[in-house]
This record gives sequence, structure tokens and C-alpha cells, in this order.
Amino acid sequence: MSTKEGIVRIVDDDAAVRDSLHLLLKSVGLAAATYASGDEILEAFDPEWQGCVLLDIRMPGISGMEVQKKLIELGSTLPVIFITGHGDIPMAVEAMHVGAFDFVQKPFKDQELLDRVQEALAASREDQDQIQKIRDIQARFDSLTPREKEVMHHVAQGLANKVIAMDLDVSQRTIEIHRARVMEKMGARSLAALVRMSLAIES
Repeated sequence: MSTKEGIVRIVDDDAAVRDSLHLLLKSVGLAAATYASGDEILEAFDPEWQGCVLLDIRMPGISGMEVQKKLIELGSTLPVIFITGHGDIPMAVEAMHVGAFDFVQKPFKDQELLDRVQEALAASREDQDQIQKIRDIQARFDSLTPREKEVMHHVAQGLANKVIAMDLDVSQRTIEIHRARVMEKMGARSLAALVRMSLAIES
């Protein structure tokens, strides 16, 4: 069983359902962990988790909807797939409006569920890749001096060296030196790349 793609976390108060889903995922080589309640997964939650969540929408105690909201509050980026009964579909649709990835209706076909899980895992990988890219850009930005950060901001606004020099009350040659250092430290091969990095940091 591989965890490279992340772990599918199953949250359902029915032990038979948890075991069945766990075996299904294991049969196709997906790692899974099970939780008997919303409180259980929330207590165990780690922001570094990767993968996705299979979440029963209707459970005793804290509902699936509340679990989803609390996971978001805790900083989770894990895609959530709700498992719903027929009468729960309006709730599942509402959950998707506030960030759920998808829902599957009971009784569901094994392949239908597996397809949804694979889509969620792919989305999770893309999110993690994007988060890592932003962290890398932020680390490079943090390595800049205060003056270099000022210059980067002005350059990303499309201002010419001469204008930046006037704004910062330094010589144009000084701006050229700072600009070259910014491009080198940020690993930007072009002005367009630097602008993209600046937008990523701002967002």
C-alpha cells in the first residue's frame, strides 16, 4: 500500500461501512485511515496531511457538514467527498458551495467511488505542488534586503529604472544593481516571471 499519493481518510460512524471502504481502497493500492466520528478526525488532524477525506454527511454528534467547516477552519486543504443518502443531497450540494470537492450517493458503485477518490487525490497533488511553489517563492523573497524588496515591488509594477531611482531617491545605476540582484535571488529569468512571483506572494 503506497502513501506517496496521500491517505484517504474515511469518516463514518458505521464500522461495517468503514471496513468495506478501507478494503475497497486497499484493493487498488490506496492507503486509507478510518475514523468513527467527526470528533475523532478533528482531534487527530495535522495540517501536513495529504490525500482526501471520505465523509459521511449524516452522523450522530457532530455532522459531516460541521466536520468540513471545522477542517477548513483548521487550515485543511484536503478535498472532501461526502457520502450521502438520497435525502441528504440538498445538504451535499450546500456543502459543495462552501468547499466540498464532490459527493456520492448511497448505494454507490465501487468504481464510481474510486473514480471520485482518484480525482480528489489528483486535485490534492496539484494543490500541494502549488503550495510548495509559493513557499519556495516566499523563501526567496524573504532572502531579499528591505531595499531589494522595494525595488522588486516597483519593478513588478512595470516601472522603468529611471522612475524607480527617482521614487527611491537613489541613482539609476544603484537601481540597476539592485534589480539584477533581485532577479538572481528570485530565480526569475524574465520580467514576466518576476511579476508572476510578485502576484503569488501577494495572494
